[in-house]
This record gives sequence, structure tokens and C-alpha cells, in this order.
Amino acid sequence: MYALPDVDEVVAVAKELGIHINPDEAVKYQKYLIEQIKQLDDFVQSRLEEPKPPMLSAARKPGYRPTPEEDPLNAWMWKCRIEGHGEGLLAGKTVSYKDHIAVAGIPMSFGSFALEGFIPEFDATVVTRVLKEGGTIIGKNVMNGLSGGFGTGGGIGDYGRPLNPHNHDHVTGGSSSGSAAAVAAGEVDISFGGDQAGSIRIPAAYSGTVGHKPTFGLVSHFGISFGSDQSIDYTGPLTRTVEDAAATLQATAGYDPYDPRQTRDIPIRIDMLSQLADGVSGLRIGVLEEGFDDAEVEVRDLVMAAVDVLAEAGADVSRVSVPEHHTVRAAYAALTGEGALAVLKTGFFGAFTRTYYPDSVISAVNKLWDNQADVLAPRSKLSLIAAELARRNYHGRAYAKAQNVRPTFIKAYDAVLSDVDVLVMPTCITTAPKNHTPGTYLEALEANLAAIHSTGSRNTMPFNYTGHPALALPVGKSSDGLPVSMQLVGRFLDDPLLMRTAYTYQQAIDWDKIIGVTS
Repeated sequence: MYALPDVDEVVAVAKELGIHINPDEAVKYQKYLIEQIKQLDDFVQSRLEEPKPPMLSAARKPGYRPTPEEDPLNAWMWKCRIEGHGEGLLAGKTVSYKDHIAVAGIPMSFGSFALEGFIPEFDATVVTRVLKEGGTIIGKNVMNGLSGGFGTGGGIGDYGRPLNPHNHDHVTGGSSSGSAAAVAAGEVDISFGGDQAGSIRIPAAYSGTVGHKPTFGLVSHFGISFGSDQSIDYTGPLTRTVEDAAATLQATAGYDPYDPRQTRDIPIRIDMLSQLADGVSGLRIGVLEEGFDDAEVEVRDLVMAAVDVLAEAGADVSRVSVPEHHTVRAAYAALTGEGALAVLKTGFFGAFTRTYYPDSVISAVNKLWDNQADVLAPRSKLSLIAAELARRNYHGRAYAKAQNVRPTFIKAYDAVLSDVDVLVMPTCITTAPKNHTPGTYLEALEANLAAIHSTGSRNTMPFNYTGHPALALPVGKSSDGLPVSMQLVGRFLDDPLLMRTAYTYQQAIDWDKIIGVTS
């Protein structure tokens, strides 16, 4: 039975909502509120049937938290083993998930002490589809707390910092940092990350792996929690080869009735593999000028050398410009701030959608918001405070405008993509920065907040906002042995073309040298 409010609580709750009532009014309100709460309690306690999403391999062992000796890179949040079914596209492949993706019976921390101990009772769609295609799930990977970014920073999260296999002194990137480290080190074949501004592609770039952010809605987001805003949030694979990325996408992409973000133009299934080896003869590649602004010399040179490889394979290369490329950030910021605030206040799953609502997740997040918001990372706190101030100053108009102007930016890229087939640019304009271990909490706070202004997501974030598919492809190493990555961007649902372009490059060079870890 829920606690029934006394008169003082009625007055206090009303005041928090900006509603001022006197004690006499509160007495009358209390009478009807008690009736409503009793009715709601009866409903919650009733035994009405709640159809659950499908789940494979329901019988599972809980797994365990690996020791530092077993996990020297601090890449693993949890180890387990769930065998896939049959001989599908992912048979023989090991798979892991960023720890904000639900795997039934396996703890899910969201990278935060605030939610430690939470265990989902359902599978995300990308889990169900992996098991159906024969993949074997071997664990969950460390992530930045509540997907708190640090895409380019070396911030230490609640569960520590995953180490970059190429050089432990340099960051792995985030927030899918553990996924990137585990894949780069060869500890798992495929890992699913989450991408709100580049959080698949940036760690892929810094760790020398393939990372793909699909077309918006192509891969179901059901069962994946915590993003700044559902309209910019994605999941996709990190792998060591393009063919593994393509097979993973073919296995998991397609319409899902449990994902309310998907539209009718999302196909039931998408063929990623049949044309993978068709080459790039006649393909029109546009080198995005703005994407190279302020890029390190070695990054610029290695990306252009990769473009030359594609040209030698038959692609037509030209230079193109999208002046709006650097102006997307303002709209994106307006979207993510108020979006994140709404996400936390509604337990991530929002409202007004006719789909399955996992009440366990919603309850856990609401409890965090009510009781433990102070444990959030400084960057998260700053974003939420800024969002609340924006809400008070603009009364929702900033968020609305950010959503409403999105087609303007989409058209800017689409205009160029009508003349070329694929855009190329550096995934990140620098190699992985050095780790930094703050000496004090205040120093950590300053470093945390400064990460917001990082240029690391300059080339990745625009395509979270527009929804275009984007693939991070390793193209070499700098003079100090750090990976460099090229980003391929295509038209909506042209994910197979990006994979084909990437595969052509992979086949034309010494791939083992490109992705090899020497440290």
C-alpha cells in the first residue's frame, strides 16, 4: 500500500509544482487524493496480464564481476555466457554489450553506483536478435556513468577507466569505452555500444576498431536506457572487421514493434552482405572540407591516403562543402539538455507512446531521480541545471526549435549527398588524448566540465542530430602508434553502401597492421 499524504505533504507537493493552496483547500484536496491513490494502488496490485517482449535462452546463470587480474584493461563490468540458437549469421561469434543494454538476469549498472544491483527481467531487442542468429553473449562492458559522455576525455567513471589497448596512457574514448577496449584487444568479436554524439565512433576511432552508427531507427532501441534524448540516441556494433560489422547489422537491424521511434520506412530486414564485395568502381566520394578543419596533420594525411586507396579502387573523388557542419552544435545542445531532463524525470521511457514499458527500469530511474540525483557526474549535473534554466527562460521553445529546425540541417547534407554517394572526413580530428588523473575533486570537476567543450565530437555529433548513417573506419596509426580513423557518411538507409566502401578499403591494405595492438 502506498503512503497516504497528510495535509502538509499536499501543500508541499503543490508548492513544488508552482501551485499554492491554503490549508483549508489542502484538506479538500487530500480527501480526493487519498481516493485516487487507493484506486491507483488497487490497479498496480491487480493481476492483469502484461504481455512481455520475446526472450530466448531464458535459463541463465548470473555470471560474475571479473577480477583485475582477469580484466587488466578494466573493460568488463560483468562476465557471463549465454549460448545462441542455431547456425545463424553470428554463429561462432562472441558478443558483449555496453552496460546500459538490458540482458535479462544480468546486472545492469548504467555505469553508476546509483543503480548498482539493478537486474532487468527482459532482453533488449539487439540481445534477442543476436541470440536468434547464433551469437554467444559473454558479458557487459564498463561505460561512463549514465552515458555521461567523455567522448574524448579521460574521465574516470564510477567503475574506473577502461585502458586503451594501444597505449594505456591515452584515453579509450566514451561513453562506450569498455566495449572499444574489449574489441580492440580481441577479448570479444562484437560489442554493442551506444551513440549520442559519437559514443560508438569516437572510442572506435581511438581504439582502432570499426564502429557503426546506423541510420536513425534502423536498429531497435528497445531495452536500451539512458540517453540525452531519444531522437539522437543509437546503438550499433564495434568490431575488428567490416564483415563482422555488416553481419551484425544484418542480424539485428529492421522493424521492431517494441521500438516506438521506428517509422514505416524501416524495412523488416536489410541485406548488408550480398553486395559487400562489389567494390567502389564509379562510386562518388565527397571529401567534406569542413570535416578537416583544425585536424592534426597526421590525421589529415592518413585519411586522405585512405581516400587515395578508394580512388585507386575506382571511386570518383571530389571536394564538397556543407557550411552548416559546424553550426549544428547549438541546436544539438538545446535538444540534449531539456531532453535529458525529461528522460530522467520520466524514467527514460518518456510518455505518449503505445509500446511496452519496462516498469523495472522506469522505477529504478525514478528512484534515482528522487533520492540519488546528487551522485550524478558533474557534467550530468551541469546539463540538467542548464536544461532547467532553459526551460524556465524559454518555456520549452528552445527544445521545440531544436526539433523543428532539424529538417534544415538534414537538407544541407542531403543536398551534397545528391551529388556524391558517400561523404568522408576524419572521425576525430586528433588521436586519443592522454589520460589525466585529477588530484582533487575540484580538479576533477573542472576537467569534467571542460570536456563539454571538446572538439572530439565535432565530426560525429552532427549525424546523431540528422540521423544519417556514419561508420568509423581505422586507416592507420600516427607516428606514436595511436589509431587514426576515417568517417564515412551516407544517405538514409544507405548503410550497406558504407559497409561496401569500408570493405573495399579493408581488402586493399594490410588490415592486420592497421588494427594490430602492439603494446
